[in-house]
Amino acid sequence: MGETITFWVLAVVSVGAALGMVFNRKAVYSALMLGTVMLSLAVLYAVQDAPFLAAVQIIVYTGAIMMLFLFVLMLVGVDSSDSFVETLKGQRFWAVIAGIGFATLFVLAIGNAVFGREAGLAAATGQGGYVRSIALLLFTKYVFAFEVTSALLITAALGAMVLAHKERLTAKPTQKDLSRARFLGDRPSPLPGPGTYARNNAIDMPALLPDGSVAESSVNRYIARYDVEQGHLPDDPKLAEAIKHTAEEGSEAEGTNEVTK
Repeated sequence: MGETITFWVLAVVSVGAALGMVFNRKAVYSALMLGTVMLSLAVLYAVQDAPFLAAVQIIVYTGAIMMLFLFVLMLVGVDSSDSFVETLKGQRFWAVIAGIGFATLFVLAIGNAVFGREAGLAAATGQGGYVRSIALLLFTKYVFAFEVTSALLITAALGAMVLAHKERLTAKPTQKDLSRARFLGDRPSPLPGPGTYARNNAIDMPALLPDGSVAESSVNRYIARYDVEQGHLPDDPKLAEAIKHTAEEGSEAEGTNEVTK
């Protein structure tokens, strides 16, 4: 009775998470939904007296592969708009072929599960336990699929590194170059940290120089833009104006970089 209740509860959760993964527009949410499906499968394995499969499902799939997905999303970026220009010719045709093949396999799998003869857990693990049975199937009957999957994961990892890699257009400045540029500039001394000589030490609060003026360069431009967009500005008009000016300079700098690219 408990096994049946667990199955139907997790079945609803898995199907709901799978639908959320497919129809969700945010890639991070889709990855989290996929993690929910994998955890539900792990619980189902544990209920079926297969603790090894449950542990592998959590450690390998939920722990390793899902982390790979999330790292790829963080490296590549989820806020960038998708390009609708096809860079590979014929990819729609092959995508349709792959979709038809997947649908065919899905229908065959359901038909085999519904109309096939039940083997039972005892018959499936009758060759020395379920761990040995899994090993025999994995390295004999399904060895080709296992190797293809491993090659696919390696390709995904290499693809993530290639997509995240950015070619440097100029040589990286050395410590000597940075020191020389500092002393040739208008401010050879280090900049004060955010919040220095201010009424609070928040990282989004501009620093005050010893003469009482506001150091606009002490605030990160991304944090300044967020404060302007969300309306989180200090009551002091000088500090608020400094944050607005830093946000405007950051927007202009990013616009220049986009034009250069």
